[in-house]
Amino acid sequence: MLRRALGLSFPAYISRAVVCVAIQFSTSVDAENMPPKNSYLADSSYAMAHGNPAQQDSVAQYGPTGPSRILSAADVEYRHLGPAHFGAVISGEYADGRRVFWSNGIDRIVKMDHDTYEVLDEYFFPGAIRYDAAQADASIASFDRNNSGFLAIYRSFKEMSKLRDLANLYTLLDKDHVYYVGSKHGLITAYVDADPDDSRSRIIKQAEFQLPDYMTGPVMGLNMSYDGWLIVVTEHGYMAAIKRDFSDFRSVRLLHSEGAEDSATGSTGKGWIRNGFAIDEEGGIYIASQEHMHKVIWTGDALSTEVATGAWTAAYLNGKGEGTGATPSLMGFGSEDQFVVITDGETLMNIVLFWRDAIPDTWQQLPGAPARRIAGILPVDMDDPELQAIQSEQSVVVFGYGALVVNNNPRGIPWYLPSQAESLLISLLGSNPEYQPFGVQKFKWNPQRQELQKSWVNKEISSPSCVPIVSAESNLVYLIGARDNQWTLEALNWSRGVSRFHYVIGGQRYNVLFAGTMLDEKGRIHYGTPWGRVLIKNKLLVGQPILRPL
Repeated sequence: MLRRALGLSFPAYISRAVVCVAIQFSTSVDAENMPPKNSYLADSSYAMAHGNPAQQDSVAQYGPTGPSRILSAADVEYRHLGPAHFGAVISGEYADGRRVFWSNGIDRIVKMDHDTYEVLDEYFFPGAIRYDAAQADASIASFDRNNSGFLAIYRSFKEMSKLRDLANLYTLLDKDHVYYVGSKHGLITAYVDADPDDSRSRIIKQAEFQLPDYMTGPVMGLNMSYDGWLIVVTEHGYMAAIKRDFSDFRSVRLLHSEGAEDSATGSTGKGWIRNGFAIDEEGGIYIASQEHMHKVIWTGDALSTEVATGAWTAAYLNGKGEGTGATPSLMGFGSEDQFVVITDGETLMNIVLFWRDAIPDTWQQLPGAPARRIAGILPVDMDDPELQAIQSEQSVVVFGYGALVVNNNPRGIPWYLPSQAESLLISLLGSNPEYQPFGVQKFKWNPQRQELQKSWVNKEISSPSCVPIVSAESNLVYLIGARDNQWTLEALNWSRGVSRFHYVIGGQRYNVLFAGTMLDEKGRIHYGTPWGRVLIKNKLLVGQPILRPL
């Protein structure tokens, strides 16, 4: 159908006419505003975790459009990089006209060519255990043989235990090709190319910045203000703004953070701050703690929690006692209504919208909402009135006024498995039909009614652990799912939630293991695996106009 719509089987003059219609149609329906570009970040669609300072996990460019098929070996590029390469950032163009991926894991930083996926250089962390391809292949083979039952769960536990050594998780790439990495020890390290004009030159460490002793807790996120300062938050509620050359910094402690050092709660011991944070172009910084959403103001010279500067704090529901599992996402730009979005800490979690700036004068506090600042609150129930519990460890995916969440609660939990170990079932065992969770749900803000509403539910699609991503141009949301114990790429229509197509990628080598589903500058899907990264080659020509799927 798409080929016919593109005129591939028509005479050339009809093809040109259809392409013109495609472009006009795409422009006419694309009314959603994307976040403003931050000129201090790398000039690419994915310069940091969740893509940009707004943390939306949506990008402007198109992605693959199908049709459904089983991918061949020629369709998939796999690279062994060692464990825990959950995310990768994309550089702007170098002087040589090329781009690269930067990625980090337990034992190394890797730089890869954007076009060829060739590994250009590896920088191994001093003192780290090095993991080789033979270890990876043995692990993959064992899970291919069996990923069900007690022995598989035990093997999964052993494999996941090495993630405790993941000291460098949060990264960001700036406009000058400086790659910043934050550690659980409060250390921020800058890595650069040996030759700043040569994308293929080796990786070197440029500088380090150690947070002062009073700023305790592991680094929980990195972001960039729109005037070019690194913003850092620790698990214990400290925030710092650091100059990119590490020559100066400012700090503040979030409200309600007294005793955060001892506030890990629940069987899983979740910290006071568990996730990253979002930034807007006016200096608003949005961070969720264990019971509150916070807006901190960066004035250009200081970090402020004072109401007089525009800062605020608002409570959210937290019946489970462990806080939100979501990185806050920003919704609404320009003249649109503007919110910050999370899922809350209820056993059956809600999606929650907070007014980002001034609360409208006529706004009445919503029934059941713990704060007047809450603009919308609805249960994530997958349209199942009998559902008792659901949680997601992903940020809410936002595009326009739409907000999407996935179900990360495993099904078929063995009786002997303690609750704190349930994540094993959606990680290394997540493709197994015995355990894999099902359900994707989208909500939408109605600006005319000033109301958060349900948009659609797809109960047939499974997203065991990945972070989905939206392509604005294709009007599709992509995620790494599973069918018949094989890992898949799933593409759903963003407007209606129907499945547009799926690719069968393969066995346990292609497990997504909590990584983000990403689109590169050529519209190709790539993501992290337990031992490396995967690129799905997109046969759609770069720059080729497409009809926006209805």
